[in-house]
Amino acid sequence: MRIDWAEENLIVIRTLMERSAVYRRALAPVMGLVGATGIAAGAAGAALDFKTSRLFAVYWAAVALVCLTEAFLLIRRQAIKELEPFWSPPARRVAQAAAPAFLMGLAAGIVFFILDIVPEGGVVLLLVPIWMILYGLAMHAAGFFMPRGVRIFGWGYVLAGVGGIACCIFHLLSFEPDFPFLNSNIAMGALFGGGHMAYGLYLHFTEKPEIVV
Repeated sequence: MRIDWAEENLIVIRTLMERSAVYRRALAPVMGLVGATGIAAGAAGAALDFKTSRLFAVYWAAVALVCLTEAFLLIRRQAIKELEPFWSPPARRVAQAAAPAFLMGLAAGIVFFILDIVPEGGVVLLLVPIWMILYGLAMHAAGFFMPRGVRIFGWGYVLAGVGGIACCIFHLLSFEPDFPFLNSNIAMGALFGGGHMAYGLYLHFTEKPEIVV
């Protein structure tokens, strides 16, 4: 049994090394599309001006579902193009690595949904950096089975989330009536949407051309 497990791991590692360039090319359109969706969702959410954390959590859970669907369809199309199975051993490794942090992000959204907090004092905005940290941890964990830049991408969200929590705590302790930062929807659009868009553009413009032999 242990021999089979070791052989499977060796196959996964070899596959990832051989196809790292393919996976890097596949990430660029995924990040670009998810980024554009996040930016549009942030602008729409700011226009809708939610009044409670319940509406905010439901709205962004729906946006996350849309982004996951977009990523699934793009990656599936890439797998079909390369004549590869979609649910391959590397894909399973990535999903398993990211699943715990994604589950905790869902749990955090459910807590804010149940509490139904009125967005006074920056409490609702606190959910944004919590999601950022958990998403960054998911990307960092998945990055061990993907190009190295994904881990750096994940670290960016973790550090930004820690900074966001510090800003929220400072505001809550200062007892100021107005929160001096961007509202939660604009923060989501700028940080999640903008971050993915920037990474997608970076991957696109730094992609090495294929060498045809």
